[in-house]
Amino acid sequence: MENDRRLHFTFAHNNFNVVDLEKSLDFYSLALGLEEISRKEAEGFTIVYLGDGITSHMLELTWLKDFDRPRYNLGDNEVHLAMKVKDMDAALEKHRAMDVVCFENPAMGIYFISDPDGYWIEIVPDH
Repeated sequence: MENDRRLHFTFAHNNFNVVDLEKSLDFYSLALGLEEISRKEAEGFTIVYLGDGITSHMLELTWLKDFDRPRYNLGDNEVHLAMKVKDMDAALEKHRAMDVVCFENPAMGIYFISDPDGYWIEIVPDH
């Protein structure tokens, strides 16, 4: 099947469902410098879009108001978000001080941090 040039898909956002919206907003602001771009309030949920101020890609945080469990089941947590940073040493130092580093792979030059809901965010060098 030939690629239809009229269908050019681009990234818009990724979604994480969160248990405590304010705690998550604080985490993403402090750990990664993400800022709220927009918010949608509805009867059963709140959606907040976060951005990095540079790219158009957003992280959508969804808070389901009637969620009845303390945490979402993330399975093996193989799905993750990746963020680039120029100064890996300073980033790792910051995240270690925040006690959010959950896995380091020095051989690959990457590490992961975990958000308040257990989602992993991969930190990779921006060469």
